[in-house]
Amino acid sequence: MLKSLTIANYALIQNLEMEPSPYLNMITGETGAGKSIMLGAVGLLLGNRADIKTLLDTDKKCVVEGNFSIQDYGLEDFFKNEDLDFEKESIIRREISPSGKSRAFINDTPVRLETLKDLGKYLMDIHSQHDNLLLGDGEYQLGLVDAFSSNKTEHDAYLLSYLKFQAAKKSLDKLSLEALELKKEADFNKFQLEELSVLRLVEGEQLDLENEQEILENAEDIKSKIQEILSQLNDEEFGGLKTLASANQSIQQLTRFAHKFEPYGERFKSVLIELKDIAESMEEEDGLIEVDFEKLEIVRERLSKIYHLQQKHGVDSVEGLMELEKELADKVFQVENLDDALEKLQKEKELAEKELMEKGDALSKKRMSAFLPFSNQLASLLHQLGMENAQIDFSHEKTSPTKNGLDKIDILFSANKGVKPQALKQVASGGEFSRLIFAIKYIMADKMALPTLIFDEIDTGVSGEVALQMVRMMQDIAKKHQVICISHLPQVAAKGNQHYFVYKDNSSEKTISKIKLLQGEERILEIAKMIAGENPSNTAFENARELLER
Repeated sequence: MLKSLTIANYALIQNLEMEPSPYLNMITGETGAGKSIMLGAVGLLLGNRADIKTLLDTDKKCVVEGNFSIQDYGLEDFFKNEDLDFEKESIIRREISPSGKSRAFINDTPVRLETLKDLGKYLMDIHSQHDNLLLGDGEYQLGLVDAFSSNKTEHDAYLLSYLKFQAAKKSLDKLSLEALELKKEADFNKFQLEELSVLRLVEGEQLDLENEQEILENAEDIKSKIQEILSQLNDEEFGGLKTLASANQSIQQLTRFAHKFEPYGERFKSVLIELKDIAESMEEEDGLIEVDFEKLEIVRERLSKIYHLQQKHGVDSVEGLMELEKELADKVFQVENLDDALEKLQKEKELAEKELMEKGDALSKKRMSAFLPFSNQLASLLHQLGMENAQIDFSHEKTSPTKNGLDKIDILFSANKGVKPQALKQVASGGEFSRLIFAIKYIMADKMALPTLIFDEIDTGVSGEVALQMVRMMQDIAKKHQVICISHLPQVAAKGNQHYFVYKDNSSEKTISKIKLLQGEERILEIAKMIAGENPSNTAFENARELLER
């Protein structure tokens, strides 16, 4: 429910504030005074697009703010899902800067326009000429039937099955496309896999092979150099170890003469031990190294195959080839098991489709069960609204599954006796549409959560007793829902719990729109003017009082 509305710097509105009644509110005023401009501002709170051209003063920002009481509408989950703080009285605000930038806020938290639009659906229902276009839309009509038949359980079950079917179909279609490509490449992939598999690649082997090749290619020179080193170290007469051993004895004798030389003795002893260890290691290396041209050829050949495959596949390591081998193995495995996988997915799709059709049939039955009571109730209301010969019917046909079900429906309408009902977009006039829309809103008010309903000149094309009947129905709606009605009929305006008057103020350089709450004699004067014009007679005043007292 809208507790208060503030509009600043929007179109002809400089500053406007109103606190509507929780029940039936009437807004009247001369043509062009700004009644519909107010609706445009309210539309900003519901997520409509903003336009810099709507700024009254182009140097200041436009601000539209609504305070809504939402404690009874079950919106806690919505606020939680949007990561917003839930407040029993929540403030929605739109701002349009002079640069054209638009910002939206819920309880002072910036939000996306889509979030504002989603929340707005739970807060307000605005009748406008756009509704006349919507009423001819099959999807909109399905929504009306769904609300009337209270089929949320069946609809949710169908939607769940629809999503499940779509997922199954998507998986099957995806694998079917992949299967075509895989089967095209199957032989080539298998050849490439065999080419890699036959090598039995081992992680890290390339470096080992390259090191081994390096040694085998230089084995003769390596062994020759090792023998030369061993000869220089171990020669009985001139070997370095023998000479150093003699020097070691001299250093050890030197330490006996003075303690100062003891560290030199220890260092020399370490060097001698290290050299002996090097000599022993060289002897071991010499024993390990073989001049083996056959083995060298085997190593060269394996490395050549590895290098060739790396160049072929654009990788630079054995590990890259091993990863490719794994991928190829997966593809080959998939091809070899494609038929089983496709058969499995096909069965899943068929089961999902069967469940979808069952849920769709249940939803269709629930919808069709509402056709007669909906059309009867709607026709009865239209009779009350002066369309004595109005007839309502439904056409229905089954369709392929969509997110909305298996149904294509059309509400059929005839306003004249003896004329067969036809699709709404073909037959209804403007005045007939207004009454038809109003009757539908009247029915939906008991079926849907519509905290605030706004009627923009819904009484266009009606008068007299029909207008009185329409406003009585508004009063019925207002017992459970807040109603704001923009009207040009005195007999309608007189029945509001509150009456606001929109007018132009030409006292400054720019014409601006203002609004005031009418009470007492002011309201009588406005109703009288609506009856008889700018200078109402005494009779008009009496009629105004009578309308207000009824």
